[in-house]
Amino acid sequence: MFEAAELGRKISKKVFEQQLPKLRSRLLEAQFRLKSTPLPVIVLISGVDAAGKGEVVHRLTEWLDPRGVQTHTFRDVSDEERERPDYWRFWRALPARGRIGILFGSWYSGPIVQRVYGEIKNSKLDRTLDRIAFFEEMLVKDGAILIKLWLHLSRKEQRKRLKALERDPETRWRVLPTDWKHFKLYDRFAEIDERVIRHTDAGSAAWHLIEATDHRYRDLTAGRIILEALEQGLKQWREAAAQNRHHAPATRPPKRGVTILSRVDLNQALSPRDYKRQLQKCQAKLNQLTWAACAKHRSSVVVFEGWDAAGKGSAIRRVTAAIDPRLYHIVPIAAPTDEERAHHYLWRFWRHLPRAGRVAIFDRSWYGRVLVERVEGFAAEPEWGRAYLEITDFEEQLVEHGIILTKFWLHVSKEEQLRRFKERQDIPYKRYKITEEDWRNRSKWDAYSAAVNEMVARTSTEFGPWTLVAGNDKKFARIQILKTLCRRLESEIS
Repeated sequence: MFEAAELGRKISKKVFEQQLPKLRSRLLEAQFRLKSTPLPVIVLISGVDAAGKGEVVHRLTEWLDPRGVQTHTFRDVSDEERERPDYWRFWRALPARGRIGILFGSWYSGPIVQRVYGEIKNSKLDRTLDRIAFFEEMLVKDGAILIKLWLHLSRKEQRKRLKALERDPETRWRVLPTDWKHFKLYDRFAEIDERVIRHTDAGSAAWHLIEATDHRYRDLTAGRIILEALEQGLKQWREAAAQNRHHAPATRPPKRGVTILSRVDLNQALSPRDYKRQLQKCQAKLNQLTWAACAKHRSSVVVFEGWDAAGKGSAIRRVTAAIDPRLYHIVPIAAPTDEERAHHYLWRFWRHLPRAGRVAIFDRSWYGRVLVERVEGFAAEPEWGRAYLEITDFEEQLVEHGIILTKFWLHVSKEEQLRRFKERQDIPYKRYKITEEDWRNRSKWDAYSAAVNEMVARTSTEFGPWTLVAGNDKKFARIQILKTLCRRLESEIS
């Protein structure tokens, strides 16, 4: 594979200076057009040590308008990053729509080094690469233009480059101790690098191998590849936008008959006396368990979804009353802000993942993509249709990291919801809770029911099962939630 990047390609200074102005002009023009589109651009700079990755980053930031470019480097993992799933640090660095993000180092660096030094086997590496391929495909399907550059040097050229850098007092600092250590393992790195590139060289996320021996050839080639990707991406976006104007979004009709929700026994209830006794007991136990989880550095993510007026807020209050305020934070999810809309829909949820030992409580969540966005038409069918796998992959990453994930759907009957709506209208201090949007959502009960049933069926997994809460009696619902949380924590930390 790498033989194709060891052919001795060079560009003279004269040719470089002749071609550069036109390239820079077209790059800036493409970047300017990009600003008015929903397309984020992600440029990965990877490759062999001493191949000039940092120099290419400097070139690109020089050639492009810096106001539309963000550069992120990934080297040592901070304590804050170590306390979250691996991809947390990468999600935070993803560029907004219409902007360019240059990633110096990426989700490839860690797995390659780990495999070279024998910390993981090929089987684990391949599973990691499968996740990378899924992640990249997800970004591309969301509109991202993903450009992956691999800068290559032969073993002979790498040694020559390292020696030259060391001889010059002005560049000596650029040679790190790990560079020579990696040089001794050049053949091993080349073997693993080739495996990684083959495994993740997809049509929508292709690798571009660049011979880096001559810096002028390297820089000009990198610029041309990025320009071609930008112009092609802009062309495809224009064509897709024109086509979508002539097609109404497809919808699925609600399913009839017995469903997952219809099997929830809504007649379950608790007497005030039993409720008071169990509430105190469950809250005391939950308090102890959250402190025990904190001591073991096990964080929790608790998801509350459910019908309007199903009692999510009051249930959350009973949960938080049992937890020390220093250990939890509530994440209320409403319509996305402009900043959130400028990113993949999962971006805003990755940002709120808790540190080790803490609890994050989501009052509504990432399931909005397959519920309200699906029913209200805010997401097209291909978007919410692929979200089921995207969501389960996200949740699997949380659990693999050690996060204790608990998901609740608070279910009430249509009749009970109507009773609560009317009660909110009649009681002055509850009137703020009822809006026109609530009534509009209620008119689409069948469509939402179909969406909820499909959501539960497709996202209730062994690592992230749904708990369907019988919510017609609020007292019963609160105790069911508290008991479920206690069982989950007990099984995970005992």
